Amino acid sequence: MMPSAVADSPLVLAADATDLLDAITAEPAAPLALGVTGPGGHGRTTYLQEVATRYARAGVAVHTEVPATDDAYAPDAVLLIDDAHLLDEARLRTLRRLVTDRRHRVAISYRPWPRPAALTELTDTLRREGRQLLLTPFTRARTAAYLGAVPRLGRRADLVDFVHTQTGGTPRHVAWLVDGLREQETVGVPSDLPRQVVLHLGPDLEQLPADVRRLLIALAAGVPLPAEALRPLLDRAPAEIDDLVAEARAAGLLGADGYPTPLVRRAVTVLSPAADRTAVWHLLSELAFNRGAPVLPLVRSLLAAGVAGDCPAGTLEAAAEEALGGEPALAARLFAAAGAAGRPTAGRQAVAAALAGDLDLALRLADRLLTTGAPDGRAEAALVAATALAHRGQTDRSVELYRWSGGGSAHAFATVGALATGRPAGHPEPVADGPPTLPAGAARLMADGVRESVHGTPSAALSTLVQAAALLEPDGRAVLLPDSPAALAALTAVHCGELDIAERVLDRALTSGIGGPLLTGRHRLLRAWILMTRGRIAAASEQLAEATAGVALGPRDLLFAAGLTMGIARRVSDLGALQREWVPALEAVVRHPVDLFTLLPLGELAIAGARLGDLGRLQPYLRDAHELLGRLADPPLWRTPLHWSGLHAAILTDDPAAADEHVTALVAAAGHSRYAAVVAAAAECWLEVLRGTVDPVRVEAAARGLHDTGLCWDGARLAGQAAIRTADRRAMTTLLDCARALQGRSAAEDRKPAAGTVSHRLSDREREVAELVVAGLTYREIGDRLFISAKTVEHHVARMRSRLDCANRTDLLAMLRTILAEPSYTTNGQPWPRRAAN
Repeated sequence: MMPSAVADSPLVLAADATDLLDAITAEPAAPLALGVTGPGGHGRTTYLQEVATRYARAGVAVHTEVPATDDAYAPDAVLLIDDAHLLDEARLRTLRRLVTDRRHRVAISYRPWPRPAALTELTDTLRREGRQLLLTPFTRARTAAYLGAVPRLGRRADLVDFVHTQTGGTPRHVAWLVDGLREQETVGVPSDLPRQVVLHLGPDLEQLPADVRRLLIALAAGVPLPAEALRPLLDRAPAEIDDLVAEARAAGLLGADGYPTPLVRRAVTVLSPAADRTAVWHLLSELAFNRGAPVLPLVRSLLAAGVAGDCPAGTLEAAAEEALGGEPALAARLFAAAGAAGRPTAGRQAVAAALAGDLDLALRLADRLLTTGAPDGRAEAALVAATALAHRGQTDRSVELYRWSGGGSAHAFATVGALATGRPAGHPEPVADGPPTLPAGAARLMADGVRESVHGTPSAALSTLVQAAALLEPDGRAVLLPDSPAALAALTAVHCGELDIAERVLDRALTSGIGGPLLTGRHRLLRAWILMTRGRIAAASEQLAEATAGVALGPRDLLFAAGLTMGIARRVSDLGALQREWVPALEAVVRHPVDLFTLLPLGELAIAGARLGDLGRLQPYLRDAHELLGRLADPPLWRTPLHWSGLHAAILTDDPAAADEHVTALVAAAGHSRYAAVVAAAAECWLEVLRGTVDPVRVEAAARGLHDTGLCWDGARLAGQAAIRTADRRAMTTLLDCARALQGRSAAEDRKPAAGTVSHRLSDREREVAELVVAGLTYREIGDRLFISAKTVEHHVARMRSRLDCANRTDLLAMLRTILAEPSYTTNGQPWPRRAAN
């Protein structure tokens, strides 16, 4: 049966309550022995009033006082008694006799507590002679039904959820909150409970005994409270505590789970005397601290109430340590509060600030401790400062501080930094300064993995770094790292074409939170880099936006973000974005010195600079990169992607000699790994294409090799560039199909171009139009930009589509993107000269 509303009542009745009212209306002379029970605020009084209304309409006399004698009222009268739990024993016995003798129709309401013996006997008799009606909290459906009857509110799901969650379905509280919402000017979900609704609970709280109020204050902290915590707090025996809980529940202030609803919790917090609240919560925090229980949930309540400053310093410090792994910013705040209370927590505050990404605060605190702190504190401060400087690109200074601080982990981090800058001076490893913990093992493996990437094999380096990341996955959120082993593993994997491994290790790092918020952005940026490399441009853009949203990036992350921004713009032929972002990208290069782990974005920016005709501004940094590699004896793993980027920069600047140098270097490294061999073969093939020799079989093999190693966009581009440079119609069709397939589209869905001679050169005006078409502008917008009519723009596009033999607009856009990627070739139309023999 659908619930029905009772007029002017906070009740929306369940089926059994409604059925009883309907039965009274249908047969008012029928016997009645009814007990109505439920906690305060659940509508017992209102329900009895509705029963009285139904009898009054039938002309039946209704009495609401217990008679002085058993025959004080006429036999056909109805006796309705509210709050029977407040009656004395004599009147309860009188009611029991009336029910037993069946002299009157009787309905009695009472709370489930207190339960004196006479009331228990009465309720047992009612249950035996008649029926019991238990009034329960609203279900969500009944809350929705109540709101549905209120003008301006209705059954909006968000409001229903808000009201039901805040009140737990207690009918009287639902009514108060709905009235408060109705009085507001807006009907949206409020960010906080209306103050007048909270004030409604004041009288209920004032009527409670002091110990019950103290219990509610403790429960309002919102944390689980075992009996051993409540006994010293309330100074009561367990049975007495049970009675206090029963009394609070009977008053409608505790739910079935034994905890107050958000509305009651807010009222208790706001309306209780500040001294009482502070005393209870502080005692709870001390009790939890003394028995080794978590104190952070309690301290959160203290913070929310604005009284954390009075919390014992030891409790604040313990809460900060608990927060360090998951919420380092909160931990830094709590360490600061503990420090203000007299605890020496500046070092731990610096660690927390660094983990949270607040490197300015971390460096200030660490620098102060380096000059004024105790020896142990100075060593910790050096570690914090070294880590912060590593993230800011000041690697040499970071290495110096790591070595000064001493210890095995610090020595390992110094080794990583020294290798990154190409200055791996030999330093003896210190004697182990502590147990072989997971972080210490991870640090050692990081150093071994980077060393292996420079002097050993890619497979050994990647395996070692993946193991380092795995060591930190169980509990690496609170480990302060100059770089993440997952990030180093991903970089190594990208440099040797193992993009699947790179993605998986980064996904695990993001899930486990290695390095805390300080390294989350780095992991996301590397994830975006892999997506861009694979040609998944939209996904890469989304990941880049997520990594940079609302955060101030450090120099290293800023450089990767700049490389991603320019790389994405280049891949979609967005010349406007390339021009717009070029100067910020140059600034990112200036802010971060060249090191081994930033060669990827540097190479991508070199291609963008060549595309813009401004590569010269990057040449000093590219020279630094090659000098760095030279100091490390040109490790093939790290130099291969840089030479691959250099090749494409040389193509864009129409510099055959430079391109030949890069290809020579790639071929020399071909034996180092499968990835290096694939890239070398593709580089040689690309130069042959530029020199006018297109072997479709060789080109397709090279393009698919690039695709299989993760360079999906590059593979499609090689096939596309070869297609526009061959005069063989069959070869062009095959290569275009290959390019489309490598871009993730089915060649079968595209129409084949017709046979005939095709010229792919664009005039200067056609190039301007093509760039704006690819950028997504309409014909009218392009005309306004170029000061020509939209009809003229349409004519240019139709002529390009006809000359390029494109079946539809999708084909045209794909072809234009391919042509625009090689501006030097398409403007002069001439193949490169053959390479001179040595």
